[in-house]
Amino acid sequence: MDTRHDSPDALLDAHFAALRGELAAHDAPRCVEKELMQAFTRQFARQRPWYRRWSLPHWGAAGAFASVAAAVLLLVLAPQRLVTVGPAPVGFDDGAAFIALESLERIAREPDARLVEADLPQTALAPLGVPVDPQNADGTVRAEMLLAADGHPLALRLSASN
Repeated sequence: MDTRHDSPDALLDAHFAALRGELAAHDAPRCVEKELMQAFTRQFARQRPWYRRWSLPHWGAAGAFASVAAAVLLLVLAPQRLVTVGPAPVGFDDGAAFIALESLERIAREPDARLVEADLPQTALAPLGVPVDPQNADGTVRAEMLLAADGHPLALRLSASN
């Protein structure tokens, strides 16, 4: 029995020896191995995770976008309140509270404030938001005024009309 044919390695050994002898005579150009390795790396590069592919400017832009989106979301979802600008509506409170006509700082700075009672025509109170009915527009309203030393009104308190 022929032992050369019993194992496939024995059959190939002679052919590989001949191939090695032929290739030993050939010389590959310079840098072929380096270029082959670079091409292999480009073709079969291991993919980095998405968060490592982003550079610092990408992360900065993403953070800015997220901040703006959060601010817009908070503005949209925040409970809305009605804000009015102008004089507050005035009602008759029977001497309970004053309506400030000047700033609170100005009132607190006044050393010689005095309280004066007066009967005011209802039409004079219309700019403060008191509703004026045409039937009793000529009526008067009892008021207490807090006056500065120079006579300038600082606050007003309304009571029931006469």
